[in-house]
Amino acid sequence: MNKSKKIILLAALTFANVASFAQLKSTSFSTKKITVYTTVKGSDKPMEETGVLTFKPLKQPVETQTLVFVDPSKTFQTFLGIGGAITDASAEVFAKMPKTAQQELLTAYYDKKKGIGYTIARTNINSCDFSSDIYTYVEENDKALKTFNIDHDRKFKIPLIKQATATAGGKINLFVSPWSPPAWMKTNNNMLKGGSLLPAYNQSWANYYVKFIQAYEKEGIPIWGLTVQNEPMATQKWESCLYTAEEERDFIKKFLGPTLHKNNMASKKLIGWDHNRDLIYQRASTLLNDPQTAKYLWGIGFHWYETWTGSSQNFENLKRVHEAFPSKQLIFTEGCVEKYSLDRINDWSLGERYGFSMINDFNAGTAAWTDWNILLDENGGPNHVGNFCFSPIHANIQTGKLMYTNSYYYIGHFSKFIKPGAKRIISSPSRSMLISTAFQNPDGSIVVVVMNSTDQKLPYHLWMQGNAAETVSLPHSICTLIIK
Repeated sequence: MNKSKKIILLAALTFANVASFAQLKSTSFSTKKITVYTTVKGSDKPMEETGVLTFKPLKQPVETQTLVFVDPSKTFQTFLGIGGAITDASAEVFAKMPKTAQQELLTAYYDKKKGIGYTIARTNINSCDFSSDIYTYVEENDKALKTFNIDHDRKFKIPLIKQATATAGGKINLFVSPWSPPAWMKTNNNMLKGGSLLPAYNQSWANYYVKFIQAYEKEGIPIWGLTVQNEPMATQKWESCLYTAEEERDFIKKFLGPTLHKNNMASKKLIGWDHNRDLIYQRASTLLNDPQTAKYLWGIGFHWYETWTGSSQNFENLKRVHEAFPSKQLIFTEGCVEKYSLDRINDWSLGERYGFSMINDFNAGTAAWTDWNILLDENGGPNHVGNFCFSPIHANIQTGKLMYTNSYYYIGHFSKFIKPGAKRIISSPSRSMLISTAFQNPDGSIVVVVMNSTDQKLPYHLWMQGNAAETVSLPHSICTLIIK
């Protein structure tokens, strides 16, 4: 075929593609339905299907209208999943509940149809604040780790992790995090109150992660990933261990990364930082600008505890990390509402904090989102240092009943409908009173989450490619709109 014929053929094919796309735009929206699920303050029917919307042509919106613009032609990060931490506290409370309540909890979190479909979990290496006791897996001064065993976890944590995995369909992406090495490996000879890892134990501590992963996998629990250190800049009254950015960089580069690879664990997702958004860029840049460290890291984890004011949580810092290091993943590794009190169990702001964070985190490039404890008791524990907190579901040990906060439902508006493998797409509200995010699932369905934390009833149009569906966002509500 000569050059001129090739040009004519290419032009014809291009015209045909454009025509086909134009036809799709003009005809496909008349058959698409938008199913709406709503949780609203004052209603006793959370996550209820509240209507089915249809598109009508709306070529050029005007400024007096409120709209949420959705554009599936622009795709961003791949969604990995949502979940929560199975801590000692969660597992101990679970074990105290009647079998019916246990099954209710498993279904509520992990069943894809009847529950909210969690696909990620986190658990602690050694004890953390949400443990009833302070423990490690080795005897004192056992540098060679010959006494390593996980008998402690076989009583509560391991059975719950197995049951959660089974309820989720046989697979959960479980990642693990240490709060502190054994006391004798640290500068302060104490698992609590900060301190640092002594250089003499760098290799022993790297081996410790491997021992833990091997022990869990021998129990039939695959480990998907691990973080280097929970909150490495916080001297807590509970289990904690400090690393500067340079110390974490060098520990990964010289010890933990090579040790994982040497033990056939190169596929484990190694996560740096695992602390708040405020210092995330400094930590990420120190780790990832070093090629020898970066090659071992899958991504950067973060928490939300730094500067909560209700309107800003340093989401721009996440965007900077995502822009600077697009080949690495962002994962929210922990968050909860602190300072538990039973009289706040129905406080609507609990869920709104989750919705606000999740929407902004996803829009900043976050691929996965992990809540803190999946279950606590009616006192916000157990916790061996009195650091009592909220979880989405609490158990009343006295009555054997579960108490659901609205956080559970707010999380569910994302985890139940956005499927692993989904791609984030554009969702852009025309007014700041509404916030939203959107994903396109692997089956082609589009999921849009819209949240209204104001006292106003806000009519708006959901707009896509010259078509719009008219609806209303009620005061203090979150909606998931599914376009098929």
